[in-house]
Amino acid sequence: MNLLQHPEVLDKLAAAHALGTLRGGARRRFEAMAREQAPVRAAALVWHSRVASMNELQTPSQPAPAVWTRIENLVRAEGEQQAMAAARATSTKPPRQGGWLRSLALWRGVSAAGALATVLAVVTAVGLREDMGARIGELQAKLDATPAIEYVAVLNDDQASASMLVTFDPKSRKLTLQRVGGFQEASDKSLQLWALPPSGGPRSLGVLSQERLLQLAAGEADVREVPTLAISLEPKGGVPSERGPTGPVLFKGALIQKMI
Repeated sequence: MNLLQHPEVLDKLAAAHALGTLRGGARRRFEAMAREQAPVRAAALVWHSRVASMNELQTPSQPAPAVWTRIENLVRAEGEQQAMAAARATSTKPPRQGGWLRSLALWRGVSAAGALATVLAVVTAVGLREDMGARIGELQAKLDATPAIEYVAVLNDDQASASMLVTFDPKSRKLTLQRVGGFQEASDKSLQLWALPPSGGPRSLGVLSQERLLQLAAGEADVREVPTLAISLEPKGGVPSERGPTGPVLFKGALIQKMI
C-alpha cells in the first residue's frame, strides 16, 4: 500500500509508532519507509512530538492506597492457590484412622479460601479496569487539546539528516520548531527561518533562539503555497527580510500541507 495515497492510514500508523503499539515486522517496515520518504518521517516526528508534549504536561502523582491494597490481595490470592496445590498433593497419601474428618475440614477451609481468592481477584480486576478506563480518558482529553497541525516540514542538512521539525497551527497562528539534530550555533550567531515562495525572493519568518523547542508567530498567509522552508546561519539577531539570507543555508526541506 502506498501510504502517501492513504493519509488516514499513515496518521494511524504514525500514532501507533509513537505510542509503542506498532510492533514487530509492521514497526520495522514503517521505520524503513520513514527513512526513505520525507512525508512518512514527518508524520512520525509529529506524533512523537505530541506524545512527548503530553509527558511534559503530566504531573507526578503517587499511587492511591487502593492500588497497594489490590497488589496485596493478588499476592495473598497467589499464596492461597499454592496452599490449595499443597493440600491436593498431601491428599494422595493413605489416610490414618480418623484422617477423613481432618481432610474434610481441610478441604472445607481450602474451598473457602479459594472462594475468597476468586472474589478478591474479581474485585481487583474490576478496580484495575476502572483505573485504566480513567487513564485512557485523561490521555484522550489531552490528545484532543493538542494543536491542530495543518502544515509540517522536516528540514534536513546537506547529509540528508533530519535537523529541524517545523509545524504550523492555524488556530493559534504559530510555527513550532523542534531541533531533532545535534547542531548548535555559536553565541555570536543566530539561525533564521526563511520561506522560499515559488516566485519572488526569500521571506524571513523569524529568528530562532537557542532553545530546542520554540514558537514563532505567523499567519496562514505566510506559509500558504510556500513549497520550501530553509534555515540560514546569520549574525546575532538575524538580518532584515529584504536582504535575504546572507550566511550559509544549513537546513532545507519541503513544506507539506496535511490533508487529514
